[in-house]
Amino acid sequence: MNRICRFLPLLFCVSFAYGQSSLDVNLGFGTVHDKAAGGGIDASTGSTCITGANCLQTPSLGGFFMGFGGTIMLSKHFGVSGEATLQPKKQDYAILQSRQIFYDVNGVFAPVNQKKVIVRLEGGLGGATSSYSITQNSCVGNAVCQSQSQSYGSAKHFQVHTGLGVQLYVTEHIFIRPQVDLHYVPNFTNQFGSTMAPSAMVWIGYSMGDR
Repeated sequence: MNRICRFLPLLFCVSFAYGQSSLDVNLGFGTVHDKAAGGGIDASTGSTCITGANCLQTPSLGGFFMGFGGTIMLSKHFGVSGEATLQPKKQDYAILQSRQIFYDVNGVFAPVNQKKVIVRLEGGLGGATSSYSITQNSCVGNAVCQSQSQSYGSAKHFQVHTGLGVQLYVTEHIFIRPQVDLHYVPNFTNQFGSTMAPSAMVWIGYSMGDR
C-alpha cells in the first residue's frame, strides 16, 4: 500500500505535464473473496493442523473492503491508474486476527468515453499483503483488565490485476463506478484456498481536467 501512496502524487505531476489530460481521484467500497484453505491452527501449540479438538479452521476471505485510488487519462482512451484495497477491520483467522491489502498499478483503456459514461478496462501488476496479529487479555483481580494486540508477522505476494468498470457521471465532475476485478496471487494458497481472488467495488470519485 505504501508503494501506491508514493505513486499517486505522480498522477498529479503528470496531469500538469499533459494539458489535455484528466485526473480522477476516488474512494471505493465493496468486498474481495477467496475460499478457505481447508486447514487450521492448533490453539494449544500454534502449529498448523487438519483436524483435532484444538484445531481451529482458518476462514475464507471476505467481508467489507475499502479502496483508495486515482487515474490519469493521458488521452481520451488511454491512461494509467493506481489503487489499493484493504480491510479496515481485522477478521478472525483461527487464533489470530488478519488484515488483507491489495495494491496495484495499471494501464487503463477506455473504449467508450462520453460525457456521461466511461467504460474502463484495466490491467496491471502489484502486490498482496496478509498481516497477522494476536490479541492477549490480562486482568489484575476482577477490577482492571486490558487487551493488547501484538504483530504476528505478515505474508507478501506478487499479484496480477485486471478489472472492468462503468463510470457514470451524476454531475459534470462527480461519478459513481461499479467495478469487478480479479486478483491473481501466486502462492496465495498459503493463506487461502485459491490463487484467484475476485472482487466487486463501487467507486465514488471526482474528475478534474479536460475530459
